[in-house]
Amino acid sequence: MGEEGMVSDVKDTAAAKPNPKLTLLPLIALIFYEVSGGPFGVEDSVRAGGGPLLSLLGFLVFPLFWSVPEALVTAELATSFPENGGYVLWISAAFGPFWGFQEGFWKWFSGVMDNALYPVLFLDYLKHSFPIFNRMVARIPALLGITFSLTYLNYRGLHIVGFSAVSLAVFSLCPFIVMAILSIPRIRVKQWLVVDFKKVEWRGYFNSMFWNLNYWDKASTLAGEVENPSKTFPKALLGAVVVVVCSYLIPLLAGTGALNSPSSEWTDGYFAEVGMLIGGVWLKWWIQAASAMSNLGLFEAEMSSDAFQLLGMSEMGMLPAIFASRSKYGTPTISILCSATGVIFLSWMSFQEILEFLNFLYAIGMLLEFAAFIKLRIKKPDLHRPYRVPFQTFGAIMLCLPPALLLILVMCLASLRTFLVSGVVIIVGLLLYPLLVHAKDHGWAQFDAELPTESPKNCSDGHSVVSQLHQEVQDESSVSLLSDLPSVNAEQESSTIRPAEAFKLE
Repeated sequence: MGEEGMVSDVKDTAAAKPNPKLTLLPLIALIFYEVSGGPFGVEDSVRAGGGPLLSLLGFLVFPLFWSVPEALVTAELATSFPENGGYVLWISAAFGPFWGFQEGFWKWFSGVMDNALYPVLFLDYLKHSFPIFNRMVARIPALLGITFSLTYLNYRGLHIVGFSAVSLAVFSLCPFIVMAILSIPRIRVKQWLVVDFKKVEWRGYFNSMFWNLNYWDKASTLAGEVENPSKTFPKALLGAVVVVVCSYLIPLLAGTGALNSPSSEWTDGYFAEVGMLIGGVWLKWWIQAASAMSNLGLFEAEMSSDAFQLLGMSEMGMLPAIFASRSKYGTPTISILCSATGVIFLSWMSFQEILEFLNFLYAIGMLLEFAAFIKLRIKKPDLHRPYRVPFQTFGAIMLCLPPALLLILVMCLASLRTFLVSGVVIIVGLLLYPLLVHAKDHGWAQFDAELPTESPKNCSDGHSVVSQLHQEVQDESSVSLLSDLPSVNAEQESSTIRPAEAFKLE
């Protein structure tokens, strides 16, 4: 049986048996792990900030100027385009499929880089108790085993991943609640106000803040797997914002208020020592176990979003149809394997290298998302928006201005090496798009949509990518994004407005 038959059989099997949808609580847990996963890694903000004051202020102020605007934009656009693919749909609707593809490639690559961190960090926590994981002979098999095991869990179904994330979140946050309660008699408010500006490392401080408070848009890539997304997504984002901010502030307030440790000691993993000093060895072990489990939850959430993003791009005709094939559990098998392969090949990089690279690519993508949000407000005011940010056009621009300035600042602080590596990734994306168009035109690979029978200028405004995902409303003229493009030049001439019209959901 050829590739076409295999893909259609798998899709028929998946369609015959409806897959369980994500409900509110599992979606909150997945967003929590997309963004945070707990206070593990925020310790460095105290060191880079020269004391507790800037760290505490950062996690109070940054969410208002960064997390809340990004979450609001995500809520409006995810409910307007409730399909797998998320921000790829938004950018395509505003600027055309060429830029939608670039957004998808940048975000997928940064997501895979981010996911490569978590198996490594999992072993880094274990090696404190099991030194054998310092040796490559044990570390490499363990790294591969963790990656394969978690990949299989993703394969078994998104609802399993969602409820696993709920359990992991409860387990990961409980020791910090206990630590906060035990620290109350020892709290000294004046210790929260300590700052030494001579020791402040602004580059590390802003990178730490940005990394710990980004990726609010990531869950939009699996919006098609959410039950009643128009109502569930805004509630889940609001709940996740509260959980994330509390998961950072409560442990920091407890640790910095109860202990008089110098800021230089606050490095990654220091919360385990804080737990021992406040509660004893048992609390240290609990925090170490929680941090290890948190890394597993972060991996699961990130891989789910990355895989369903590729599935959504395939359903839009941006990638070959094989990426949209689903297992009997409703999961995108090839997309999961592709993301897992990227994780394995990138896991050799250091933590700081990965952090700076993914921050840079993520920042470029977010600037494009904010631009799409504003353009759709101006060009498509009648777009169906189940949830609408309660601002007019000027207010929407002002909402996006502070986070956009922060994104530009983070990019300006990047090293020369980050500029070079990110530049290579961007060039690859620019070259990959026309290559896929060429492959589609010459029939080198099967894509979901048929080639159009008339030129893009004669196509009706009713062409809809969403109609491809719902066969009951598909008509003869329904085409995908790439099928509107026999060449890159045609896309540049005709896609500025029409994709936005095509994505209008009635």
